[in-house]
Amino acid sequence: MTYPVLYRKRFIPNECIELKDDVILKIDDSVIITKWKALKKRCDINSGYSCYFLNEGYKLSKFLKADNSLLCWYLDIITFDRDTDSNSITVIDLLADVIIYPDGKMKIDDLDELSEAFEKRLIDESLLKKSLLSLNRLLTEIYENGISSLTAPLEKIISEQDQ
Repeated sequence: MTYPVLYRKRFIPNECIELKDDVILKIDDSVIITKWKALKKRCDINSGYSCYFLNEGYKLSKFLKADNSLLCWYLDIITFDRDTDSNSITVIDLLADVIIYPDGKMKIDDLDELSEAFEKRLIDESLLKKSLLSLNRLLTEIYENGISSLTAPLEKIISEQDQ
């Protein structure tokens, strides 16, 4: 199977980059699981894994420190464009994020950027609604079932990699 080329598109800052070093561990119509190293050298994040829940509109990432310990779970609200002609998937960051730390503390982030992007017409009303509805779905899942319901598919793949 030839895996698609993955791209990440952001509105703030305005960029679209190929995730050329990401390794696809699993892909189907609803989920993409990748392993990656930080794009830029950072003191906090060394590497991680991501699970794109394409139908639900969010991406779960396990951010790892240099010693492979968990820094946090980072959830991006996303949508995507699939281009079968070029065999590519562009994951579009819809700005709102949820961060869950190992101690269970949760933070909702970048709602100000979502508002700014709409005000500056970087996104239209349909993307604003999509972002807010996906964020609501994600928060409902976390409140009702906890983070482990989301991390389970990713942790399963990670454990299989370690064997």
